[in-house]
Amino acid sequence: MMKRFILVIIMMISTFGIYSFKYNAADAKKTSYASYYHDKFNGRKTASGDVFDNSKLTAAHRTIPFGTEVKVTNLNNGKEVIVVINDRGPFHSSRALDMSKAAFDEIGDVDHGTIPVEFEIVD
Repeated sequence: MMKRFILVIIMMISTFGIYSFKYNAADAKKTSYASYYHDKFNGRKTASGDVFDNSKLTAAHRTIPFGTEVKVTNLNNGKEVIVVINDRGPFHSSRALDMSKAAFDEIGDVDHGTIPVEFEIVD
């Protein structure tokens, strides 16, 4: 009986947690941090089914739909890149985007693991 009760509570918390991470288009621009994929992920399938290629301009986000173009701006230098969302993640609370190495290199320095960014969906 107690196990069933705990399971129900966990399921309710999980469900409410998913809704709290939904992307809201009304909040057009968001700021967070971005990181990039290690080369070891080249050739692996992404959550969308695409084969990952670190030389393409792609990124992962927890909720933005696959195929969506997103403009990412480095807040340190103002450089911009447009990426296509093709994966889920990052699963680190302080970052909103995991970018391909090529996309990250367009706006930042791959010698630094993360950069502060502003991002918005491109219409």
